[in-house]
Amino acid sequence: MAAINKKRKFVADGVFFAELNSFLGKELAEQGYSGVEVRVTPTRTEIIIRATKTQDVLGDKGRRIRELTSVVQKRFNFPENTVELYAEKVAARGLSAIAQAESLRYKLIEGLAVRRACYAVMRFAMESGAKGVEVIVSGKLRGARAKAMKFVDGFMIHSGQPSIDFIDFATRNVLMRQGMIGIKVKIMLPAEYGKRGKMPLPDNVTILEPKEDVTPAAVPVAVPVATL
Repeated sequence: MAAINKKRKFVADGVFFAELNSFLGKELAEQGYSGVEVRVTPTRTEIIIRATKTQDVLGDKGRRIRELTSVVQKRFNFPENTVELYAEKVAARGLSAIAQAESLRYKLIEGLAVRRACYAVMRFAMESGAKGVEVIVSGKLRGARAKAMKFVDGFMIHSGQPSIDFIDFATRNVLMRQGMIGIKVKIMLPAEYGKRGKMPLPDNVTILEPKEDVTPAAVPVAVPVATL
């Protein structure tokens, strides 16, 4: 295999991840697809699919996951038996922006009112432990003129490193009878669910209780008696 410079490798890895994420997102939308992780080892490539319905991703006797493995292997020219796909259940569905965006998408397709559908998604996310939620729905919601509706609850960070570490973001499109509708979901994750592991926010200040001053007990000192 010809050597590839670092810049081209990073670009190739990014394109591979983006195409894989897009393919799995379309293929496993109904199975609650919530993201993918790629782990490269010297002998093989492991692809971990995160979903809310892992049993549906695996399929009957593992048939579905084998089909997906075969498609990924042929599309990206992996040698035989060098790529493995695994399914991992999402610990907290309410904290996954992708899962909530898909949930909102299906609610709108079923004909639920926009305001009611958005409030249902926000309530579920907040009850799951999210610090804050922001939902934006834009398009021809009612009437001929397009507009955007924004729903916010809780605390949300918009800038700096914490916005990368603690914000889960997803966008989806819904083709309705009146036209295309766009969905954006942002969820502020709690400290224990940060993308880089459990870590506090930079502005989080912990005030410790002052320690009690312990006065040492008086120790009797023997005084020598002068002899006459």
